[in-house]
Amino acid sequence: MSTVLHTPPQHPAPTPADHDLAALAARHGLSVSGARPSLPEYVRQLWARRHFITAFATAKLTAQYSQAKLGQVWQVMTPLLNAAVYYFIFGVLLGTKHGVPDYVPFLVTGVFIWTFTQSSIMAGTRAISGNLGLVRALHFPRAALPISFCLQQLQQLLFSMGALVVILLCFGVPVSASWLLALPALVLQFTFNAGVSMIMARWGAKTPDIAQLMPFVLRTWMYVSGVMWSLDQLARNNHLPHLVKVALAANPAAIYIDLMRFALIDSFHASQLPAHVWAIAAGWALLAGVGGFIYFWKAEETYGRG
Repeated sequence: MSTVLHTPPQHPAPTPADHDLAALAARHGLSVSGARPSLPEYVRQLWARRHFITAFATAKLTAQYSQAKLGQVWQVMTPLLNAAVYYFIFGVLLGTKHGVPDYVPFLVTGVFIWTFTQSSIMAGTRAISGNLGLVRALHFPRAALPISFCLQQLQQLLFSMGALVVILLCFGVPVSASWLLALPALVLQFTFNAGVSMIMARWGAKTPDIAQLMPFVLRTWMYVSGVMWSLDQLARNNHLPHLVKVALAANPAAIYIDLMRFALIDSFHASQLPAHVWAIAAGWALLAGVGGFIYFWKAEETYGRG
Protein backbone atom coordinates (compact mmCIF):
# COMPACT_ATOMS: atom_id res chain seq x y z
CA MET A 1 0.00 0.00 0.00
CA SER A 2 1.35 3.36 -0.89
CA THR A 3 0.07 6.60 0.50
CA VAL A 4 -0.46 9.56 -1.78
CA LEU A 5 -0.31 12.89 -0.06
CA HIS A 6 -2.38 15.71 -1.51
CA THR A 7 -1.18 19.19 -0.83
CA PRO A 8 -3.42 22.20 -1.30
CA PRO A 9 -2.68 24.33 -4.36
CA GLN A 10 -0.30 27.14 -3.68
CA HIS A 11 -1.24 30.60 -4.88
CA PRO A 12 1.74 32.53 -6.16
CA ALA A 13 2.73 35.42 -3.96
CA PRO A 14 2.46 38.89 -5.46
CA THR A 15 5.58 39.83 -7.35
CA PRO A 16 7.22 43.26 -7.37
CA ALA A 17 5.80 43.69 -10.87
CA ASP A 18 2.26 43.26 -9.52
CA HIS A 19 2.86 45.96 -6.93
CA ASP A 20 4.28 48.24 -9.62
CA LEU A 21 1.19 47.76 -11.82
CA ALA A 22 -1.13 48.43 -8.87
CA ALA A 23 0.75 51.59 -8.02
CA LEU A 24 0.68 52.71 -11.66
CA ALA A 25 -3.07 52.16 -11.87
CA ALA A 26 -3.69 54.04 -8.63
CA ARG A 27 -1.50 56.93 -9.78
CA HIS A 28 -3.60 57.39 -12.93
CA GLY A 29 -6.97 56.93 -11.23
CA LEU A 30 -7.68 53.48 -12.66
CA SER A 31 -9.78 50.92 -10.80
CA VAL A 32 -10.99 47.37 -11.26
CA SER A 33 -13.64 47.17 -13.98
CA GLY A 34 -17.09 46.68 -12.45
CA ALA A 35 -15.86 47.11 -8.88
CA ARG A 36 -18.44 48.35 -6.40
CA PRO A 37 -17.90 52.02 -5.52
CA SER A 38 -18.16 53.30 -1.97
CA LEU A 39 -21.66 54.12 -0.76
CA PRO A 40 -21.20 57.94 -0.89
CA GLU A 41 -19.70 57.66 -4.38
CA TYR A 42 -22.56 55.40 -5.45
CA VAL A 43 -25.11 57.97 -4.26
CA ARG A 44 -23.21 60.70 -6.13
CA GLN A 45 -23.22 58.65 -9.35
CA LEU A 46 -26.93 57.96 -8.98
CA TRP A 47 -27.73 61.63 -8.45
CA ALA A 48 -25.66 62.55 -11.51
CA ARG A 49 -27.91 60.28 -13.58
CA ARG A 50 -31.19 61.63 -12.23
CA HIS A 51 -32.15 62.95 -15.68
CA PHE A 52 -31.61 59.50 -17.19
CA ILE A 53 -33.80 57.96 -14.47
CA THR A 54 -36.62 60.40 -15.17
CA ALA A 55 -36.36 60.09 -18.95
CA PHE A 56 -36.20 56.28 -18.79
CA ALA A 57 -39.31 56.14 -16.57
CA THR A 58 -41.24 58.48 -18.88
CA ALA A 59 -40.21 56.52 -21.98
CA LYS A 60 -41.27 53.20 -20.41
CA LEU A 61 -44.62 54.71 -19.41
CA THR A 62 -45.23 56.07 -22.93
CA ALA A 63 -44.32 52.75 -24.55
CA GLN A 64 -46.37 50.65 -22.13
CA TYR A 65 -49.66 51.02 -24.03
CA SER A 66 -48.27 52.12 -27.40
CA GLN A 67 -49.76 49.08 -29.16
CA ALA A 68 -53.26 49.57 -27.71
CA LYS A 69 -55.81 51.64 -29.64
CA LEU A 70 -56.86 53.53 -26.52
CA GLY A 71 -53.22 54.17 -25.63
CA GLN A 72 -52.64 55.99 -22.36
CA VAL A 73 -56.34 55.76 -21.46
CA TRP A 74 -55.55 52.28 -20.12
CA GLN A 75 -53.46 53.88 -17.38
CA VAL A 76 -56.75 54.96 -15.83
CA MET A 77 -59.05 52.24 -17.15
CA THR A 78 -57.06 49.30 -15.73
CA PRO A 79 -57.38 50.21 -12.01
CA LEU A 80 -60.97 51.39 -12.58
CA LEU A 81 -61.93 48.04 -14.10
CA ASN A 82 -60.22 46.24 -11.21
CA ALA A 83 -62.21 48.40 -8.77
CA ALA A 84 -65.45 47.55 -10.60
CA VAL A 85 -64.71 43.81 -10.33
CA TYR A 86 -63.83 44.10 -6.63
CA TYR A 87 -67.00 46.14 -5.99
CA PHE A 88 -69.19 43.44 -7.50
CA ILE A 89 -67.45 40.48 -5.84
CA PHE A 90 -66.60 41.89 -2.44
CA GLY A 91 -68.92 44.85 -2.03
CA VAL A 92 -72.11 43.29 -3.43
CA LEU A 93 -71.75 39.51 -3.23
CA LEU A 94 -69.79 39.36 0.05
CA GLY A 95 -71.35 42.47 1.53
CA THR A 96 -68.16 44.22 2.63
CA LYS A 97 -69.66 47.60 1.72
CA HIS A 98 -72.10 47.45 4.65
CA GLY A 99 -71.08 49.78 7.45
CA VAL A 100 -68.43 51.54 5.33
CA PRO A 101 -69.43 55.14 4.47
CA ASP A 102 -68.57 56.27 0.92
CA TYR A 103 -67.70 52.71 -0.03
CA VAL A 104 -67.00 53.44 -3.71
CA PRO A 105 -64.44 56.22 -2.95
CA PHE A 106 -63.10 53.98 -0.15
CA LEU A 107 -62.65 51.07 -2.58
CA VAL A 108 -61.28 53.04 -5.54
CA THR A 109 -58.73 54.82 -3.35
CA GLY A 110 -57.59 51.47 -1.94
CA VAL A 111 -57.28 49.91 -5.41
CA PHE A 112 -55.30 52.84 -6.85
CA ILE A 113 -52.87 53.06 -3.93
CA TRP A 114 -52.41 49.28 -3.73
CA THR A 115 -51.78 49.09 -7.49
CA PHE A 116 -48.94 51.58 -7.04
CA THR A 117 -47.20 49.31 -4.54
CA GLN A 118 -47.99 46.08 -6.39
CA SER A 119 -46.79 47.34 -9.79
CA SER A 120 -43.64 48.88 -8.32
CA ILE A 121 -42.61 45.64 -6.65
CA MET A 122 -43.39 43.51 -9.71
CA ALA A 123 -41.45 45.86 -11.98
CA GLY A 124 -38.56 45.93 -9.50
CA THR A 125 -38.39 42.14 -9.44
CA ARG A 126 -37.61 42.14 -13.18
CA ALA A 127 -35.56 45.36 -13.17
CA ILE A 128 -32.19 43.59 -13.59
CA SER A 129 -33.13 40.20 -15.04
CA GLY A 130 -35.37 41.82 -17.67
CA ASN A 131 -32.80 44.41 -18.76
CA LEU A 132 -29.59 42.36 -18.98
CA GLY A 133 -28.70 43.84 -22.36
CA LEU A 134 -28.69 47.35 -20.90
CA VAL A 135 -26.89 46.24 -17.74
CA ARG A 136 -24.12 44.49 -19.68
CA ALA A 137 -23.71 47.15 -22.34
CA LEU A 138 -23.52 50.33 -20.27
CA HIS A 139 -21.82 51.37 -17.04
CA PHE A 140 -24.18 53.11 -14.63
CA PRO A 141 -25.37 52.57 -11.04
CA ARG A 142 -27.78 49.65 -11.33
CA ALA A 143 -30.10 51.11 -8.68
CA ALA A 144 -31.22 53.51 -11.39
CA LEU A 145 -33.33 50.71 -12.89
CA PRO A 146 -35.60 49.77 -9.95
CA ILE A 147 -35.90 53.44 -8.97
CA SER A 148 -36.90 54.41 -12.51
CA PHE A 149 -39.54 51.66 -12.59
CA CYS A 150 -40.99 52.96 -9.30
CA LEU A 151 -40.99 56.46 -10.75
CA GLN A 152 -42.84 55.12 -13.79
CA GLN A 153 -45.52 53.65 -11.51
CA LEU A 154 -45.75 56.94 -9.60
CA GLN A 155 -46.34 58.79 -12.85
CA GLN A 156 -49.05 56.30 -13.74
CA LEU A 157 -50.68 56.79 -10.33
CA LEU A 158 -50.69 60.54 -10.82
CA PHE A 159 -52.57 60.06 -14.10
CA SER A 160 -55.06 57.86 -12.26
CA MET A 161 -55.49 60.41 -9.47
CA GLY A 162 -57.34 62.66 -11.90
CA ALA A 163 -60.00 59.97 -12.32
CA LEU A 164 -60.02 59.41 -8.55
CA VAL A 165 -60.75 63.09 -7.91
CA VAL A 166 -63.68 62.95 -10.36
CA ILE A 167 -65.07 59.86 -8.57
CA LEU A 168 -64.74 61.54 -5.18
CA LEU A 169 -66.61 64.61 -6.37
CA CYS A 170 -69.31 62.54 -8.11
CA PHE A 171 -70.00 60.68 -4.86
CA GLY A 172 -70.29 63.87 -2.84
CA VAL A 173 -66.87 63.91 -1.16
CA PRO A 174 -66.01 67.60 -0.68
CA VAL A 175 -62.66 69.18 -1.45
CA SER A 176 -60.87 69.98 1.82
CA ALA A 177 -57.51 71.09 3.14
CA SER A 178 -56.78 67.52 4.23
CA TRP A 179 -56.21 66.63 0.56
CA LEU A 180 -52.78 68.23 0.97
CA LEU A 181 -51.84 65.30 3.23
CA ALA A 182 -51.86 63.10 0.13
CA LEU A 183 -48.50 64.56 -0.90
CA PRO A 184 -46.41 63.45 2.12
CA ALA A 185 -48.26 60.11 2.12
CA LEU A 186 -47.24 59.53 -1.51
CA VAL A 187 -43.64 60.54 -0.80
CA LEU A 188 -43.43 58.02 2.04
CA GLN A 189 -45.08 55.31 -0.05
CA PHE A 190 -42.75 55.95 -3.00
CA THR A 191 -39.73 55.65 -0.70
CA PHE A 192 -41.06 52.39 0.71
CA ASN A 193 -41.88 51.01 -2.75
CA ALA A 194 -38.45 51.91 -4.11
CA GLY A 195 -36.70 50.20 -1.20
CA VAL A 196 -38.69 46.99 -1.53
CA SER A 197 -38.21 47.08 -5.31
CA MET A 198 -34.43 47.23 -4.88
CA ILE A 199 -34.54 44.24 -2.54
CA MET A 200 -36.64 42.31 -5.05
CA ALA A 201 -34.39 43.43 -7.92
CA ARG A 202 -31.38 41.84 -6.21
CA TRP A 203 -33.32 38.63 -5.52
CA GLY A 204 -34.72 38.59 -9.04
CA ALA A 205 -31.27 39.08 -10.57
CA LYS A 206 -30.01 35.99 -8.76
CA THR A 207 -33.18 33.87 -9.04
CA PRO A 208 -35.42 34.94 -11.95
CA ASP A 209 -38.08 32.40 -10.91
CA ILE A 210 -39.04 34.75 -8.07
CA ALA A 211 -40.94 36.81 -10.65
CA GLN A 212 -43.28 33.83 -11.15
CA LEU A 213 -43.92 33.54 -7.40
CA MET A 214 -44.51 37.22 -6.66
CA PRO A 215 -48.09 37.49 -8.05
CA PHE A 216 -49.25 34.93 -5.46
CA VAL A 217 -47.39 36.70 -2.64
CA LEU A 218 -48.77 40.09 -3.66
CA ARG A 219 -52.32 38.78 -4.01
CA THR A 220 -52.16 37.41 -0.46
CA TRP A 221 -50.72 40.71 0.77
CA MET A 222 -53.56 42.60 -0.92
CA TYR A 223 -56.21 40.55 0.90
CA VAL A 224 -54.75 41.46 4.32
CA SER A 225 -54.24 45.14 3.44
CA GLY A 226 -57.86 46.28 3.58
CA VAL A 227 -58.15 47.17 -0.09
CA MET A 228 -61.74 45.90 -0.36
CA TRP A 229 -62.87 46.06 3.27
CA SER A 230 -62.29 48.02 6.45
CA LEU A 231 -59.54 46.59 8.65
CA ASP A 232 -60.85 48.75 11.48
CA GLN A 233 -64.22 47.00 11.31
CA LEU A 234 -62.53 43.62 10.95
CA ALA A 235 -60.53 44.20 14.13
CA ARG A 236 -63.59 45.43 16.10
CA ASN A 237 -66.13 42.87 14.93
CA ASN A 238 -64.04 39.73 15.25
CA HIS A 239 -62.28 38.12 18.17
CA LEU A 240 -58.85 38.19 16.58
CA PRO A 241 -55.68 37.40 18.55
CA HIS A 242 -53.83 40.49 19.70
CA LEU A 243 -50.78 39.71 17.57
CA VAL A 244 -52.94 39.47 14.46
CA LYS A 245 -54.48 42.88 15.21
CA VAL A 246 -51.02 44.38 15.70
CA ALA A 247 -49.77 42.85 12.44
CA LEU A 248 -52.79 44.16 10.52
CA ALA A 249 -52.37 47.64 12.01
CA ALA A 250 -48.63 47.75 11.20
CA ASN A 251 -48.98 46.36 7.66
CA PRO A 252 -47.19 49.01 5.53
CA ALA A 253 -49.49 48.62 2.52
CA ALA A 254 -52.54 49.14 4.75
CA ILE A 255 -50.86 52.11 6.44
CA TYR A 256 -50.33 53.97 3.16
CA ILE A 257 -53.81 53.07 1.85
CA ASP A 258 -55.51 54.32 5.00
CA LEU A 259 -53.41 57.49 5.10
CA MET A 260 -54.60 58.31 1.59
CA ARG A 261 -58.21 57.53 2.57
CA PHE A 262 -57.88 59.79 5.59
CA ALA A 263 -56.48 62.58 3.40
CA LEU A 264 -59.12 62.37 0.66
CA ILE A 265 -62.36 61.03 2.21
CA ASP A 266 -63.97 63.15 4.90
CA SER A 267 -65.98 60.20 6.29
CA PHE A 268 -62.77 58.29 7.01
CA HIS A 269 -61.84 59.54 10.49
CA ALA A 270 -58.57 59.63 12.41
CA SER A 271 -60.03 57.15 14.90
CA GLN A 272 -59.84 54.50 12.16
CA LEU A 273 -56.08 54.91 11.87
CA PRO A 274 -53.54 53.12 14.09
CA ALA A 275 -51.89 55.14 16.84
CA HIS A 276 -48.81 57.09 15.69
CA VAL A 277 -49.66 56.27 12.09
CA TRP A 278 -47.38 58.91 10.55
CA ALA A 279 -44.44 57.68 12.63
CA ILE A 280 -45.13 54.11 11.50
CA ALA A 281 -45.39 55.21 7.85
CA ALA A 282 -42.12 57.15 8.10
CA GLY A 283 -40.45 54.22 9.87
CA TRP A 284 -41.42 51.77 7.12
CA ALA A 285 -40.24 54.21 4.45
CA LEU A 286 -36.91 54.73 6.20
CA LEU A 287 -36.37 51.04 6.89
CA ALA A 288 -37.25 49.88 3.39
CA GLY A 289 -35.75 52.84 1.54
CA VAL A 290 -32.36 53.00 3.25
CA GLY A 291 -32.11 49.28 4.00
CA GLY A 292 -33.16 48.28 0.49
CA PHE A 293 -30.72 50.72 -1.10
CA ILE A 294 -27.75 49.46 0.92
CA TYR A 295 -28.76 45.83 0.36
CA PHE A 296 -28.93 46.42 -3.41
CA TRP A 297 -25.63 48.35 -3.46
CA LYS A 298 -23.75 45.52 -1.74
CA ALA A 299 -24.28 43.27 -4.78
CA GLU A 300 -23.61 45.99 -7.38
CA GLU A 301 -20.66 44.21 -9.02
CA THR A 302 -22.62 40.95 -9.51
CA TYR A 303 -25.47 42.29 -11.67
CA GLY A 304 -25.36 41.13 -15.28
CA ARG A 305 -22.69 38.50 -14.67
CA GLY A 306 -23.02 34.77 -15.00
